Amino acid sequence: MFTKHDIPWSISEKEASLVKEYLDKALACGADAARINLAKSMMNLVSLRDGVPDKVTSSGDIMLSISIFRKGRFASFTTNRLDPEAMGPFIREAVDTVDMFEADPLRKLPEPRRLCTTALTGLEMGLYDDAYAAVTPEWRMETATKASCFSKPHGGDYKVISEETEYSDSVSDLIIADSNGLDVRHIESSFEIGCEYTIADRQGHKYSGYWWDAAIRPSDIDFASICPEALRKAESQIGSTTVPGGKYTMVVDTEVAAKMVAPILGALGGYSLQQNNSFLTGSLSKKVFSEGFTMMDLPVSPGECGAKLFDSEGVATANDAVICDGRIDKYFLNTYMAAKMGMAPTVDDCTRAKVMPWWGLGGSRENITADDIMSACGEGILVTGFNGGNFNKVSGDFSYGIEGFAFKGRVLTPVHGMVVTGNITQLWNNLLAAGSDSRACRIKQIPTLAFGNVDFSA
Repeated sequence: MFTKHDIPWSISEKEASLVKEYLDKALACGADAARINLAKSMMNLVSLRDGVPDKVTSSGDIMLSISIFRKGRFASFTTNRLDPEAMGPFIREAVDTVDMFEADPLRKLPEPRRLCTTALTGLEMGLYDDAYAAVTPEWRMETATKASCFSKPHGGDYKVISEETEYSDSVSDLIIADSNGLDVRHIESSFEIGCEYTIADRQGHKYSGYWWDAAIRPSDIDFASICPEALRKAESQIGSTTVPGGKYTMVVDTEVAAKMVAPILGALGGYSLQQNNSFLTGSLSKKVFSEGFTMMDLPVSPGECGAKLFDSEGVATANDAVICDGRIDKYFLNTYMAAKMGMAPTVDDCTRAKVMPWWGLGGSRENITADDIMSACGEGILVTGFNGGNFNKVSGDFSYGIEGFAFKGRVLTPVHGMVVTGNITQLWNNLLAAGSDSRACRIKQIPTLAFGNVDFSA
């Protein structure tokens, strides 16, 4: 459909050359070391309401951030003006300003041996669609309009209140360089479409359903399926009710399962650990969770959403275990946090978490789906959405409002207005199964999950 063109709104050769010039300028002004992040991006958006164009936008952004290390002091400064006439005074003032901060000798650049050396062009991960530049405003509008199904007959016993459809595409380009010789780049494109339907039943009760998809290339998205699926999700909630409180098997749909993993990733981060604001403090190399829980970090995954060869410091990433058979194998410690904790640095964050499939329900399964899990669990509650709540970072206790479905081998009735409570550590020690149905469009690859003996209240 499209032909190959130059990458639009990417960092030009001139802009890239300025990075080295500005690093040298920082050192000449008195910095002991410096790092520069230069990011450039563009996004186009088409929004429809009830199948009619509502908003069309196109925006571009460029930002340069320079981190200055001087006499044990550190600070970062940001600007969107790259011309040398403006940057000269900006860098001189930035270096002078650093002297106002308290000295902290632990503030240093990563050791050169840890830095990424393989991200030379930004295209190594295969995350850019060569045809992106040929996408036209007309094609964007046509794609969004064709995706809408508002004017098509629905046939349900309800009234359609609204259909909101949003299409977007973007391209981003990032260069990170430092005075230790780092010079890495990452380029990617993305196409995304989402739709939200709102309907009302005969009694006037309103229900909403949302669905979306995203990919590096538009050919990997079934645009025509998005709005009908959003409508189906809204329809499925008609007649929603509450069920008596008690202990249930909880199955968490892959679309929202990251909610069960986010507290763990946060607790494994250096800032939380160093401040003793983590329920996983002191857990490294210890078995904390069920043996069925294995989570990998898989950043070096060419062509996959979220793949990246370096972290925010330019440190090389690698595919590695975070949790293996319930044992904590990795903390995420950037250079500074590792120094403060007296530990070896790793990377600053989990780039592309993936919970590995596991079956603990008797027998064996491959290609585990949500239907497989519900059938084997017998009965319980399928959670398809979370509505607020709270989480205690120190104890791991949580309380979340949920919506979803009661099931008995299969989905029976929609439920709402319920609250699930518990402790993250105990929850993951009651893991029954982890599916193999995580969606390719998500950076965090978290499949459908099942947990036993979970407390629900109405």
